[in-house]
Amino acid sequence: MENLKELANLLFPNIDKTPDFYEELYPQRNLKEGARVTRLAPSPTGFLHFGNLFTGMVAYKTAKATDGIFYVRVEDTDQKRKIEGAVEVMLEGLSAYGVTPDEGVMVNGTQQGSYGPYVQSERKEIYQTYAKYLVEQGLAYPCFCSAEELEEIRNSQENEDIKGYYGKYAKCRDLTFEQIKKNIDAGKTWTLRLKSPGDITKKCYFDDMIRGKIEMPENVIDVVLLKTDGIPTYHFAHAIDDHLMRTTHVTRGDEWIASVPLHLQLFRCLGFKAVKYAHVAPIMKEDNGGKRKLSKRKDPEAAVTYYKQQGFPAESVNEYMMTIMNSNFEDWRRMNKDADINAFPFNLKKMSVSGALFDMVKLTDVSKNVISTMPAEKVFELSYEWAKEFDEKLAALYEQDKAYATAVLNIDRGGKKPRKDISKWSDIPEYLSYMYDETYTENYELTGNATPKLAIEVLELYKNVFDTEDDKDTWFGRIKDICEPVGCTPNVKEFKQNPDMFKGHVGDVSTIIRVALTGRTNTPDLYFITKLLGRERAYERMNKALAFYKEEK
Repeated sequence: MENLKELANLLFPNIDKTPDFYEELYPQRNLKEGARVTRLAPSPTGFLHFGNLFTGMVAYKTAKATDGIFYVRVEDTDQKRKIEGAVEVMLEGLSAYGVTPDEGVMVNGTQQGSYGPYVQSERKEIYQTYAKYLVEQGLAYPCFCSAEELEEIRNSQENEDIKGYYGKYAKCRDLTFEQIKKNIDAGKTWTLRLKSPGDITKKCYFDDMIRGKIEMPENVIDVVLLKTDGIPTYHFAHAIDDHLMRTTHVTRGDEWIASVPLHLQLFRCLGFKAVKYAHVAPIMKEDNGGKRKLSKRKDPEAAVTYYKQQGFPAESVNEYMMTIMNSNFEDWRRMNKDADINAFPFNLKKMSVSGALFDMVKLTDVSKNVISTMPAEKVFELSYEWAKEFDEKLAALYEQDKAYATAVLNIDRGGKKPRKDISKWSDIPEYLSYMYDETYTENYELTGNATPKLAIEVLELYKNVFDTEDDKDTWFGRIKDICEPVGCTPNVKEFKQNPDMFKGHVGDVSTIIRVALTGRTNTPDLYFITKLLGRERAYERMNKALAFYKEEK
């Protein structure tokens, strides 16, 4: 068609800018060599999947590892699926795990940065400028086919290897200017299609940052670029946005691999340098001996809100994500136990091609490690914030005496081998229940050599000699001192050598006291528990235990 410029003006009479205007408006970023510009481009659909967080973290880490830029662009061209407030909810969810943008759409709904607007519905004129340019180049044309005609084409392609609007099926591809003008004058609606320069016999080659070299057939489909309302499709909009926002690396789910030939073709047709793609495999889960994708329908852990509700600290989730994100992270962590996670040299090429396997047991173990290294003040602060939202009873216990709660959480914390009883904040009510009368449950079941008869003898003596003001050595000395009078030995080794000579050893005596005070045979340091319970409460609990054992006897 000779009069392409006239056609472009007919289709886009109100567009008076050229691509050069936007190239100048959005110049190359002034970043150091090798710095990567990545983005997260959520749709406002309302659900933050663990996979979204994972992919967003990949994009964030990719930028941060190179002193680059990470931005958020909202892709809301599909207005039918839009849910009000969904973007804010998603960004708040991401922000809780440290995925915060340098620019773009921010958590509070504002936009920051020099490459906006960062909401696609606000960029209509930009897309139409490039659409007009493609028409002028003979690389796009209006299509007047009705839904019925398109359905007819689909039905006629049942036995074709390639299905879509192309070649002989592209009815509007070769319309003359006069035919197009006549249709427009008649008020017919149109979509704008790419006049694909693809060759059915040729291949498209690209180097995926995670998967390596990939070979696929070239795109030959004349895809829709603009819908009848002038709003672009995802394919067209993302190519323009990624170019003008000077994106260098796009991390996205591997379901988009099939679209790469089209996307690279669009970059070429628009005269852009193509971005580099990194296609992230889906998060998998073991199921009945096989593997399947983590499902928001079947798996509660698919929703990012699940981790907050359960009380997994953000640090734990991030630490776990990094173990499944980069194969060398755990080795690095062993060598750098106290290092900030952000110091880890994240690398796209260390990601799994087949998909990371989600493992709740592993997350729980990782979280135990993370929480065990936190100071008590931080454990209190984070668990208190969680409790205010999800466990009013725990919050109320904390509020009785915050210093006491912190001291309880501090037992066995800070040493070389801290205990790992807490994997998430929802574990805490059970963990410290015996430290509060409101939640303490009496249980006098004994283990080892401890018997009700021995328990009576031990408690009768100990309740009258223990002192919560003792230092630790003196406290333990008192327990040792009552061993011989009750027929036990203060030396565990001696008991093992001559078990028939004794009723038990100092460990059995300690167990009796522990059970009397806490209702458990396994707790953190009994000395600090006793000290925090205080003389009056400890004495009362021992008397109750005594009464129980005497009745049992």
